[in-house]
Amino acid sequence: MTATSTRRRADVREVVVTGVGLALPGVATPGDLLGLLPGEGGFDPVTGLVGRELRHKDRASRLALRAAEFALHDAALADADGLFTGAAGGTAVVVSTNFGNADSVCGAVDTIAAEGVTGLSPLGLPQTSSNVIAGWVAIRYRLGGPNLTVSNGATSGLDAVAWARNLIVAGRAEAAIVVGVEPGNHVVTKILGEQSTDAAVAVVLEPADAAASRGARPRATITGYARTRNLTEALVSTGEPAEGPVGLWLTDGAEPAGTTAGRLLAAARRIDLESQLGPLSGALGVLQCAAAAAHLASGASGNALATAGGPRHDATAALLLAPPRALRPSTQERGQHP
Repeated sequence: MTATSTRRRADVREVVVTGVGLALPGVATPGDLLGLLPGEGGFDPVTGLVGRELRHKDRASRLALRAAEFALHDAALADADGLFTGAAGGTAVVVSTNFGNADSVCGAVDTIAAEGVTGLSPLGLPQTSSNVIAGWVAIRYRLGGPNLTVSNGATSGLDAVAWARNLIVAGRAEAAIVVGVEPGNHVVTKILGEQSTDAAVAVVLEPADAAASRGARPRATITGYARTRNLTEALVSTGEPAEGPVGLWLTDGAEPAGTTAGRLLAAARRIDLESQLGPLSGALGVLQCAAAAAHLASGASGNALATAGGPRHDATAALLLAPPRALRPSTQERGQHP
């Protein structure tokens, strides 16, 4: 396997997280992700997935639209009427999901088997597209930037955040909405062999200079990403040793292999969101990014590292996030010299 990695360089445009939105039962705010879960409140699918704008859409798309709505308001990129106020033509949508519209596909197959293709509904057939969730988000906010879905197994969410960052750095997008979503339904439960849960999270990514020019408050800076064979290689590829100590490690339960990774992460606080919330699949990496942003925006010390995958999967992905510049200690405070 060829390793894939990106690290911050002095000549690369800095990308920051400016908004977070959650549609997740038992999680009311991003800060809740840093404590015991599930907690009180949070998103209620019974009341939260209704409304004229959500008609004729699959469950995953409705969850994603709610998470995106909350994230855009959090980033101050939507007005009181829910209209997008940013650069719509240059804003990308990147969705991570592994089971998102599986129920729609299975339903269409069952209909064809029982009634033939004439039994399919014109309103339901678009839901079988693998990119339907990202499409609905773009249509809702009239976003004309790149539009794609990542269905990449355990690393999917972190990969989606990295792809969105790359689109901005490469100049293909001026901003990006990244959504991680998995629906709770009988099809996903049957595939997983355990009860699935509705889970949707969205983060807004922008260039740091663009965010500053409109007065937005960045929560975190994405400084490195890698997708490679194991955690040790991923850490080195993200630049973790050079960027400073990790204060929070968002893990999926995989333990580091080798003394290097163990030493680098020994002092970090660990949070395994899946052990508390159940299987999150494609939503996991984006939810980890949201938790990291909450940790860093609180002024906590150290960087935040999110990892997913491992020996049981085809790869390990790692995403390194640092405090936004306004919250970083100066070189003199760290005892260093310019």
